[in-house]
Amino acid sequence: MSAVIAQAVVEKKGTMPNRAEIPGRTSPLGATIVPGGVNFSVFSRMATGMELLLFDREDDGRPARVIPIDPAANRNYHYWHVFVPGLEQGQIYGYRAQGPFDPASGLRFDPARVLLDPYGRGVVVPKDYSREAAKLPGDNAATAMKSAVVDAGAYDWEGDAPLQRPSPRSIIYEMHVRGFTRHPSSGVSEAKRGTYAGLIEKIPYLQQLSITAVELLPVFQFDPQDAPSGGTNYWGYAPVSFFAPHQGYSSRPEPLGVLDEFRDMVKALHRAGIEVILDVVFNHTAEGDHRGPTLCFRGLDNSTYYMLEHDRSRYANFSGTGNTLNANHPIVRRMILESLRYWVEEMHVDGFRFDLASILDRDESGNVMPSPPVLWDIDSDPVLAGTKLIAEAWDAAGLYQVGSFIGDSWKEWNGRFRDDVRSFFRGDDGIVPRLADRLVGSPQIYGYKEREAEQSVNFVTCHDGFTLNDLVSYNQKHNEANGEDNGDGANDNRSSNWGVEGPSGDPALEKLRNREVKNFLTMTVLSLGLPMILMGDEVRRTQHGNNNAYCQDNETSWFDWTLLQKHADVLRFVTLLNGRRLLRDVDEERHLSLNQILRKANWVWHGVKLGQPDWSDSSHSLASCAQVPTEKLMFYQILNAYWEPLEFELPPAGNSGDSWRRWIDTTLDSPDDIVEWHAAPYVPGRTYQAGPRSVVVLFAPL
Repeated sequence: MSAVIAQAVVEKKGTMPNRAEIPGRTSPLGATIVPGGVNFSVFSRMATGMELLLFDREDDGRPARVIPIDPAANRNYHYWHVFVPGLEQGQIYGYRAQGPFDPASGLRFDPARVLLDPYGRGVVVPKDYSREAAKLPGDNAATAMKSAVVDAGAYDWEGDAPLQRPSPRSIIYEMHVRGFTRHPSSGVSEAKRGTYAGLIEKIPYLQQLSITAVELLPVFQFDPQDAPSGGTNYWGYAPVSFFAPHQGYSSRPEPLGVLDEFRDMVKALHRAGIEVILDVVFNHTAEGDHRGPTLCFRGLDNSTYYMLEHDRSRYANFSGTGNTLNANHPIVRRMILESLRYWVEEMHVDGFRFDLASILDRDESGNVMPSPPVLWDIDSDPVLAGTKLIAEAWDAAGLYQVGSFIGDSWKEWNGRFRDDVRSFFRGDDGIVPRLADRLVGSPQIYGYKEREAEQSVNFVTCHDGFTLNDLVSYNQKHNEANGEDNGDGANDNRSSNWGVEGPSGDPALEKLRNREVKNFLTMTVLSLGLPMILMGDEVRRTQHGNNNAYCQDNETSWFDWTLLQKHADVLRFVTLLNGRRLLRDVDEERHLSLNQILRKANWVWHGVKLGQPDWSDSSHSLASCAQVPTEKLMFYQILNAYWEPLEFELPPAGNSGDSWRRWIDTTLDSPDDIVEWHAAPYVPGRTYQAGPRSVVVLFAPL
């Protein structure tokens, strides 16, 4: 870069010309601070001209300086680049791209439009940002989001690094950064509620729960105005940048304060032994369909970044949100991979959960590829080695790949676990054989891969759908507040209100619902696989029957901290449950495949009679006995979804003369529903009566 720097010095001695005379370099893409200034590089194959715009403030209506990028001297291949001397971190900038506006050919250039840098590490948002203005042609400089120059290395990590915790010793807590502390009851100061800094203050609570990883709903900069009229995009599945953290979650007023606050959060979580997994959205952007705004990708190279229909004025919509990212195009593949590397190397995150990951299997025509390049790029990248990769292995167009998602490193959200466990405890027929498979890591789904049990991410609830409380309180969704006439959200919830829709003052009904919540939590945490719990399920957080609260940035979605007292028994239950799971000595099993674990274990199925499991369609109960040599223990688990109590025969306890001890019985009131391990009472006799709709776990030494 010495020649460039020398030329920069010459430029700085005289009056700075409007046209940049220093070509800069094509690599790296984005805005990169180098000695003497900043190098800018952006891709556009079809643009006929490009301008770099420098702004003094994010809400300026016109740039302080416009630098035309010479297509002869400042373009190599399809990369437009320029070096600008004297610039520093914090410089606000954007692009304007010239070219034809010809939607029928897939071209949507607007030479007056201010565009974000696809590789921008920072995004600034003017107070009057307008999504509607971004839909109209012409100059929108005052109301447009803009990029900011970032020096990613200007932070003291104090020796921090990603934790790379083994999956068998992990419990994931899916949470929303804003929703976790936004409620006034959080105890967090008003200035920090709903921010990364607010989350830091609640780390002791996560430690109390024995949580080992937080899975954060999207924290890439997104468009909060991408929502029905009058609403807010609360979940964040509307990205405008794949490199910049969301500014709205920062308590710091300065534009780049969000970077340090995010990294402070990661560092604090790591010090507490908690990993950070990001929910990433590489399947679509906030630009939406042909009626949507032009924010970045559409205005730079529409046909490169998006899948288009045969009518190239329309967008393929495998995401259900209006457009689909063209993930297997070489340019987009590179951007995705460099985004992931950036978040691991510079932001120290520990893993990623890929929203609608099956879209990444599709080519530019939407066809499913047998060996999609982008997935293998991610799977085999050395920078990402040891990083947790979790796929939501389906998309909105019906492609369902649970058990068949490609790659050697990917774990999967196991939607079949969710559905079968819900169906079993609702009392559906024909579920018992499938439930048995879910208990032991779903070998019928994953066993052929010779992978670890933790390939299956086991969950009953997540952000998308009912909370655990609502799963046992509502038969139907109640999404009227979303403004779509209750037409949005899933209709197949496999829920039951047990006789009353919504809250009830009936003590008997409330006791049943409480028991069912504990049943679901026990199944999630104790089944073979990687357990995931939804934020607030441990205290029965409710969304009042809304199973698609993506636009509800209010108390519908926020964590109500008064529930810690109201449902202290459930909180105690899940705390002891998680704590015991993490005490398992898994070192000997860590590198074994699921099939090897099952072959190694002495696992026997029973019914109410020993050795006689009832696999019939009308069966609603199952028992199992498993020996765990690493713990020198044997467990006996009873699952009774029948509406009456059932008497189960017990096999002989481990050592001669020993008796079974009761750890969990969800029929019993707290504190007997789950007890401290060392205080577990002995079980007299050779049978155990399991109450209606209950889970029982007994143990004995081997």
